[in-house]
Amino acid sequence: MKQIAILGAGRVGSALAAGLVQAGYRVTVGIRSVENPLPGWTGPEVTFADHASAVRQNPIVINATPGDTSLERLSLLKSELRGKVLIDVSNATRRDATGASMSLLYPDESLGELLQAALPETSVVKTLNTMMFTVMVDPKCLATRPTAFLSGNDEEAKSTVASVLEDLGWPSEWIEDLGDMTSARGAEAMFSVVPFVLRQFGFRPFALTISR
Repeated sequence: MKQIAILGAGRVGSALAAGLVQAGYRVTVGIRSVENPLPGWTGPEVTFADHASAVRQNPIVINATPGDTSLERLSLLKSELRGKVLIDVSNATRRDATGASMSLLYPDESLGELLQAALPETSVVKTLNTMMFTVMVDPKCLATRPTAFLSGNDEEAKSTVASVLEDLGWPSEWIEDLGDMTSARGAEAMFSVVPFVLRQFGFRPFALTISR
């Protein structure tokens, strides 16, 4: 059975956990305290562990923590993440008084690049950050086919991540490899339109895509 860890148990983390369990993965969800293992959890049957243990036990790790704190959180796991594939699906944004995302936290770089620089012995791959979390695990729910962008320096790691996406229901032709990790700047910059999309249309499934 394939194994994977997800750091973060919010809407994104729980949606990915459900999709991966359904795809046949053994999923470990990393949480801050195993003494309080999310009594309100409504997701699938998974193993809960602290972040460090979740990372140590799995070859692939998904970062679904809030993007504005991801760099600090994951930098503390540098030794545990050594030799792992890290899938970063988060967006680092500044928030307004209501908690809504409004602007990019790293406008001249990308969170993906900063994570790769902070974790040089980890293969970081950026993907799935340009869509609603429901589309991550159900890409065929939209009337227009979505695109899952990939950015990363390690070709083998990107191939591994593409296989995970295919397990989640993404046809290979819907997966777009943008190139090395500097290309994550483009994928993350796309997210700047999202607060305005949500304001205009509400909390409905969407994805930013390339139409050919």
